[in-house]
Amino acid sequence: MRLMLLAALAAAFAMPVEAAPDWTLVVHGGAGVITRAEMTPARDKAIRAALNRALDAGQAVLAGGGQALDAVEAAVRVLEDDPNFNAGRGAALTSAGTAELDAAIMDGATRKAGTVTGVTTTKNPIRAARAVMETTPHVMLAGAPADAVAAKAGADQVANGYFITAERQKMLDDMRKSASVFDVRLKYGTVGAVARDRAGNLAAATSTGGLTGKMPGRVGDAPIIGGGTVADNRACAVSGTGSGEMFIRARVAAQICDRIRFGGEKLKPAMDAALAEVKAYGGDGGVIAIDAAGVNGWSFNSDGMYRARVTSDGARQVRIHGDEE
Repeated sequence: MRLMLLAALAAAFAMPVEAAPDWTLVVHGGAGVITRAEMTPARDKAIRAALNRALDAGQAVLAGGGQALDAVEAAVRVLEDDPNFNAGRGAALTSAGTAELDAAIMDGATRKAGTVTGVTTTKNPIRAARAVMETTPHVMLAGAPADAVAAKAGADQVANGYFITAERQKMLDDMRKSASVFDVRLKYGTVGAVARDRAGNLAAATSTGGLTGKMPGRVGDAPIIGGGTVADNRACAVSGTGSGEMFIRARVAAQICDRIRFGGEKLKPAMDAALAEVKAYGGDGGVIAIDAAGVNGWSFNSDGMYRARVTSDGARQVRIHGDEE
């Protein structure tokens, strides 16, 4: 009997344990008022195609043994170039009719970060954020100096009109005509990416145009480390989208990491708890995240969220509506 018990124990310990994928990438294109009634077949197709292109860009980096930091930048740049999202070209406009762009990137291995706010001429704001991280002693720069750092680092510069699309101009015009209270809900939002590479390192990147009709100079959660963006190998990488002011107040990205690192919580409950606080403040939105073990996913308390993920084991998901899981 004793020998049988020992054999059973040995067999149990020898059983293979399901390993995390070699690498993982999760991206988002915003969360908010995204309903089937308002989603035309053409827009649905365009959004899913863009999310797939973002996955392709990041996957090419990770599958080739590249770093998570390079993968999240590559994925976000694809979404910044697509006018269907509120980042880069197609960004929401300020009350003055201009585009003021925010972005952040963070390396989970070193906790180095770069963020920019109020940039107006850098074609891909995520490149400006990385330039701040890699070429200056600072974490955040604002306005023209941030654009200058990006230009010096070789990032393409454009006229501010490049970012303005007819759809975003109409949204601003409609808001100006409306007598209703300023609406902070996002229909098409911020973009972001989180990744874990083969070395187990995490990274996060987020880029946004903010809110339609925002005051010039307004800063949301995307460029705030611990607000809408964070990466820490000791816990997780997070990118958020939604009601920026509420995300800052709730310390959404930092709170998720703290719940995991210090509270021992699992990823999904940590995300849900942080968003519950946002909800209590009257806000909505969503997050994507990957923890140190490679567990990944998303959580949102809005109608829908543009979201997608791919892993080294070949799994790929692209989702828009709340009932797609």
